[in-house]
Order: sequence, then structure tokens, then C-alpha cells
Amino acid sequence: MNTIGAILTLLGSLGLFLYGMTLMSEALQKVAGEKLRSFLAAMTSNSFKRIFTGFLITAIIQSSSATTVMVVSFVNAGLLSLTQSIGVIMGANIGTTCTAWLISLLGFKADISVIAIPVIGFGFALMMFKSKKKKSWGELLIGFALLFLGLTFLKNSVPDLQSSPEVLEFLKNWTSYGIGSVLIFTLIGTILTIVLQSSSATMALTLVMCNNGWIPFEMGAAMVLGENIGTTITANIAASVANVSARRAALGHSVFNLFGVLWAIILYKPFLILVSKIIVAIGCDNPLEAGASGTSILYGISMVHTLFNVINTLVLVWFTNQIVKLVTKAIPQKESAEVFRLQFIQGGALSTAEISLGQAKNEIIHYAGICQRQYAYAREALNTDSPEKFDELYKKLEHYEQVTDRIEIEIANFLNQVSEGVISEESGRRIQAMYKIISELESIGDSGFNVARILQRKNIHNLKFDENMIKKLNHMFDLLDNGFNVMTENLKLGYTKLNNISNAQDAEESINEHRNNLKEEHLLNLENNVYNYLTGVYYIDLINECEHVGDFMINISEAIMEIK
Repeated sequence: MNTIGAILTLLGSLGLFLYGMTLMSEALQKVAGEKLRSFLAAMTSNSFKRIFTGFLITAIIQSSSATTVMVVSFVNAGLLSLTQSIGVIMGANIGTTCTAWLISLLGFKADISVIAIPVIGFGFALMMFKSKKKKSWGELLIGFALLFLGLTFLKNSVPDLQSSPEVLEFLKNWTSYGIGSVLIFTLIGTILTIVLQSSSATMALTLVMCNNGWIPFEMGAAMVLGENIGTTITANIAASVANVSARRAALGHSVFNLFGVLWAIILYKPFLILVSKIIVAIGCDNPLEAGASGTSILYGISMVHTLFNVINTLVLVWFTNQIVKLVTKAIPQKESAEVFRLQFIQGGALSTAEISLGQAKNEIIHYAGICQRQYAYAREALNTDSPEKFDELYKKLEHYEQVTDRIEIEIANFLNQVSEGVISEESGRRIQAMYKIISELESIGDSGFNVARILQRKNIHNLKFDENMIKKLNHMFDLLDNGFNVMTENLKLGYTKLNNISNAQDAEESINEHRNNLKEEHLLNLENNVYNYLTGVYYIDLINECEHVGDFMINISEAIMEIK
């Protein structure tokens, strides 16, 4: 019974530690969440900034898993490229080492539990306010107090193995197999982190075990290596339901840590000697020697974690492109899959406005291609008879509408940055035209989703278009496709080479003419009861929506001509 009670107390202490860590991390994200997200999106223009950003955010929110999951979600949304995400993840791995130092410096030296209850009381008082920010600060304080309270309980709840020499002897047996023992404890660290879903919790357990003399410093260091493998599982779980780019980012995290563990195990003894020399240099005992103080061992374990991630980052940051190629090959892009992110605009505006506007031009052409693909899916939704297939296409068209909204904002923000610099009168006209063009493209994206909603309403009422109506609508989509091709051609030529827009005018006239013919035919069909009125409403709504797209297209070509 005593054994069961001890186990439950140990699990409860660990649970309290984990809950405190989670509460503190979530509260910190609430306090500075939006700022952190903006910071993450902005500070990724070069490798140093990416690493620093990952480090800073993780050091603040005390959770590399939260940072990595945030990064994966950004990649999934197209806000970060794969290359950018890997740099941020490298920095997050360094940032997570702050937790070990926090525990080593405070958790074992000072009795934080003495002030834990007053801190909880103060935190609870803050939570009584209506202000969400004050509530979040209250949660942060309560989380901080519970974290160290859990750590105190954890230290006190672990059994005293000195009074159980047979157990101590059993553990010592597992530490006498040389490199085999290193691999065993690396595996233990990996499994514990996977089970607990927190490298911080496993680190706390490792520090407690080393502090109590259960395992020597060398085996504690091996567990730390295992924790770095186990922590990658969270990101991979988050990415399992995301797009290809997000899964690649998560795999990049795994590759980074696995490579690090590989070299650390190969160079295990020299690595630990380097750690011990650093610990001795700061005035502590050599953690590798028998009889070393608990403080030196705690600092040694924390230094293993920090040095491992710093060295790994310093080495692999030069091989980011190779990591990208590796994960891209490991998780290939399906032919039908889409990647929704900026391709030509990376970071802020360049020093030369002309080059920046060249980037913007290419991005707008890419934007137009996304809009054209959206209408290919809209045509597919029109022609499918499968409810399951339609639902899939509806979600895709809804996503495209969101994507077109976001891309418009991102290009507009970039143009804002360019316009703030020193620009010529001509560049000013180009920027104004580009604002108009991206606005029209966003309207095209809205219309694409409107088509999906019209078709959905038709399906809800169990109405069907006859063969002739489908044929006429498909011809309208043919005309739209031609309009897209003409519009893209004019965008590629640009204001310097585009002399007239007769091709765009012809394309729009063809769309308008077909619309007018269909409207006249529609009125006759209603008179002759060829189809019911409600079916006719949805039919003519689709025709009008497609005609609006033709208007947006001609507006884009006209905007190019206005620059001259």
C-alpha cells in the first residue's frame, strides 16, 4: 500500500509540475501572443534572425513544443517558408534549455514552495479583474508557483534509495555497460518525453534523479540526449493533419535533433569532458569525478542540454538548404497538392525600389495563377454529381478565398514598405496600379467562393442543372479561362511592353456576349417551363458571378495601361 501511495504521490507531483508549466506557458502566450506571432512572422529574413527569434520566443513562453507547433501552423498557413521554419526551430531548441537552468538555479537551491502559496493568492486576486490581460498575468503567476511547488513535491516524493541498497545496485548495473548504457538511458529519456509530452518534465525528473544520486552524471547526460529526440514528437503530431510543407517542417525538427544525438553519442566522452571543463571554469566541482557536489552535477546536466543545442545549431545552420532538400525528398509534394505562400517576396523591401517592385510583379503573377486554379476547382464543383466530392471542393474553394485575402494583405504590406522609401514618380504610379490589381484579384477570389456557395444552395434544395445548362456554364468557364490567360499574359508583359489591351477587351466582350445570350435564353426557358424558377435563379446567379470576374480581369489590364 505504501508503494502504491508513493507512486501516486510521485505521479501527482509530476502532474502538478506539468500543469504549472502548461498554465504558465499558455498564460505567457495570452499576454504576448499576438506580438510574438507578429515577431515570428517579421524576424525571419536571415538565418541569425530566425535562430534568435526561435530562441527568444521559447525563452519567454518556456515551451519549445509551443513554439514549434506555432511554427508548423505558420508553415501550414503559408506565412513561413520551410527554410525559415527550420531556422526558427533551431533557435527554439536553444531557448528550451532556459528551463533546465531555471530549475537548477532556483528549484534545488531555494525553497520556492515557501512563497508559492502567497504567489498563488496574488495570482488569484489578479484573476478577479475583468481585464483579460490581468487574468492572464494571474494565470502566469499561478502557473509559476505550481511549477515549483510540483518540483518541490517531486524532490520530496522520490524514494530514498540509500535505504534500499538492492534497488540502488540494480540501477548501478544498468550503468556499467559503457556505450550500451548510454544508449539505454538515451532511450529512457526519449520514451519518458514521448509519454509525458514535455521535455521540461523529463528534464526535471533527470535533475531529481541525478541530485538524489540515483544515476551518475554520464547517464543523466544520456537522458538529456533522449529528451531531444522525444520532444520532436509533439510537432510531428501537430503536423500530421497539416499540409506537406508543415509536415516537412516537423520532419526537419526531427532530422536536426537526431543528427545532434548521433554526433553527441559518437563524441560522447570528449563532449562530456568539454562540459566538465566549463563547469570547473565557473568554480564548481568536476561532475565526472566521484564525490562531485549536487550543484556541479545539476549545472553539468543543464550545460549538456545547452551546449548540445548550441553546437548542433552552429553546425547545422550551414546545412539548412541540405536539410530542406532531404525533407522535401522524404515527403514529396503530390501533383494535386497546393502550396499557398509568397514565392518571390521574402522579408522586407529591398534597398532598390525597382528590384522590390520586380519582386512584387512576380508575386502578383503568381497570385493570378492561384486565382485561375481556384476557378478550375469551381468548374469541377459544377460538374460533379458526388456529394462527398462536392464537399471536398467546397472546402478547397473556401480555403482559396482565405488564401487570396491573405496574399492581398501581404503584398499590400510589402508595397507599403516600398512606398515609404525614396521612389520615383514612375515607381509611385506602379505601386498605385499594383494596389488596384491585387484588390481586383482578391475580388476574383471572393467570386470563386461565391460560385461554390451558389452551387451549395442549389444542392441543399436538391435541384439539378440539365445537360444544356451545364454545357452553357462550361462554355462560360472556357471563356473565363481564356480571360485568365490573357490577363496573366498582360501582367507578364507589364507596362513597359504592353502597348494595348485589345486582347483583354476581346476576352471581356466574349464573356459579356455569352452572358447576354444566356440571359435571353433563360427568360424564354422560364416562359416555356423548361426548368423551375428556383433552378433558374441559381443558374443566372452563376452566370452573373462569372461575368463579374470578366469585369475584374479587364480592370487589371486597364490598371497596367494606366502606368504609362
